[in-house]
Amino acid sequence: MRPKATVGAALGLVGVLAAGCGGSSGNPGEVIYWDTSGSAESGVFREIATECGRTGGYQVRVEPVSFDQALNNYKTAAQGGQGPDVLRADVGWVAQLAQAGLVQDLSGTPLAADTADFLPAPLESTRYEGKTYAVPQITDALALFYDKAELAQAGVEPPKTWDELRATAPKLGGDRALFINNDEYYALPFLYSHGGDLLDTGSRTISVNSPESVRGVQVAKDLLDAGAARTALDQPNSYTTMKAAFTSGDVAMVVDGPWAVAEYLQSERFADPANLGIAPLPGSGTSPVGGHDYVIRQGSDATDASVKFVQCMSSTENQAKIAAELGLLPTRQSAYDDPAVAQHPVVSAFRPLAADTHDRPWIPENAELLEPLQTAYAEILAGRQETGVALDGLARTYQTSVVPGYALR
Repeated sequence: MRPKATVGAALGLVGVLAAGCGGSSGNPGEVIYWDTSGSAESGVFREIATECGRTGGYQVRVEPVSFDQALNNYKTAAQGGQGPDVLRADVGWVAQLAQAGLVQDLSGTPLAADTADFLPAPLESTRYEGKTYAVPQITDALALFYDKAELAQAGVEPPKTWDELRATAPKLGGDRALFINNDEYYALPFLYSHGGDLLDTGSRTISVNSPESVRGVQVAKDLLDAGAARTALDQPNSYTTMKAAFTSGDVAMVVDGPWAVAEYLQSERFADPANLGIAPLPGSGTSPVGGHDYVIRQGSDATDASVKFVQCMSSTENQAKIAAELGLLPTRQSAYDDPAVAQHPVVSAFRPLAADTHDRPWIPENAELLEPLQTAYAEILAGRQETGVALDGLARTYQTSVVPGYALR
């Protein structure tokens, strides 16, 4: 999972689509690949994709699409028999696309036969109702990023609990200690921190307003109220504001993922990469499972070539290349044995974190759970609603609009 793109990036996608992006070529020897990676990553993915086509004997057309627009545009195109042959999908999209019949069941293909090497958490995201619909590309986790020099000067260690952060914040300038991004994905570590969750899929119960969930989200609000953290009231620009605050030195710590490292290292503050610290989130097992999977569109004219393409893109060799060049986390265990990957500081820092993540509900409604959470979380952090009241309202929204088959607790 990565944060939403800016408005400019979203408008850029409109221009791309208007120019003809997304149409099926109808050529069984050409794979159209929608790449939802960021600008700092897309060049490497394009290079690998082109090489896969060259060595595999088929053509590859890479079309970059804005991440925050990709799901809706893919569904619209695929429902009309158009769109890419292969999509780089967020792990939370797979079950939805499988239920809608918009991606192929890969269970009988070589892609489902080669799974023992994949890490269990990202592999779980590829399955729906006992069948395989995707292949893991990369995995990720959220971590605590910090300025090593600033924490050392203040005599502060990266906090292991949120209470510890609150206690040491005065040494870091009070609310300069941490920036809390009020985006919904970044609410999950707080929600999970006291045993809360969005849903209990086993009992089919909505748990977002359980006492544990309320206590967890309240931690974020308490940090703000105690002057130990700050946030942005302009929700759509919260992530951009957080990055600017961290790279300019306005805050000492932020919560972010491996996709952000390349951009942080471009700043003057982290011109020396050794100054960027990466530590586990306060608490244990509170980061949601993130990452991306490859899916093949139902009805693709280039299915055979697409299977070969996904095999190549997800190979140990290419996962290792992506990790070594971009610092993104492989989903194959064997890729971590590559010397360049094993020695990569970002991958080394994140590898244990990715093994200590919190499962997300791998249901078709996964992605739809997050948007109303964003609204409730922003209301809580802004002080416009009490935490319990906001989460009670969110639970009702879930039952009426997202998972009507689930019971309120």
